Amino acid sequence: MLEDVRALLILQDRDRRLMALAKDLERLPQDEARAKTKLAGDEAAVAKAKEAIVEAELRLKRLEIDTGTRNTTIQRLKTQQFETRKNEEYQALGHEITRYEKEIDDLETKELELMEELDQLRAKHADAQKALARTQGLVDEDLAMIAQRRERTEAERIEVSAEREKLLPGVSEDMLPLYQRLMRTKDGLAVVPMKDGKCEGCHMKVIASTIMKVHTAKEICQCENCGRILYDAD
Repeated sequence: MLEDVRALLILQDRDRRLMALAKDLERLPQDEARAKTKLAGDEAAVAKAKEAIVEAELRLKRLEIDTGTRNTTIQRLKTQQFETRKNEEYQALGHEITRYEKEIDDLETKELELMEELDQLRAKHADAQKALARTQGLVDEDLAMIAQRRERTEAERIEVSAEREKLLPGVSEDMLPLYQRLMRTKDGLAVVPMKDGKCEGCHMKVIASTIMKVHTAKEICQCENCGRILYDAD
């Protein structure tokens, strides 16, 4: 194998590792976003449970206000009843008082029922919060692992980049532009083996003269189909 080709193969190995590391780093924000979406369902459940409590508390408050209003009305009617001297008016006021007292009984029954409902809603809210806390713990673990992956990947990228810089002086300056162009256009695979007379990059058969040149390894040979640099697989 030509030394120039050997040097390019080593450089290609580092470049491909750098490409893979770059892709890993690009995926990390997506992994973080997916981890955080796990909270969405539990957060929605907590919010829904809280809204139900607030709505029930408002209904209870309205019932308490209605009860208070009727108690005030009853006190006013009793005062009128005490001050009246007419029997018919006294009895009419008594009927009104009885009606309001019945309404208060009904309202208080509804209040008790609503208070029981509130207890159930608060318990449901507490369960939803516990579920959210458990999920949050799992998500925090996922995010911590992703942060560790980012740190390791970045450290490896720096290390491989340093190795690549050390390799560059050993690569022919004449070959470097061709290699770099092929790396850009051939999906990071500029130097490939020839096996059974075929380019392992495009998997097309090469011509006989190219096969001979690759076997003799006296000059740089390129696949006439894809342009990749070839070396003998054997």
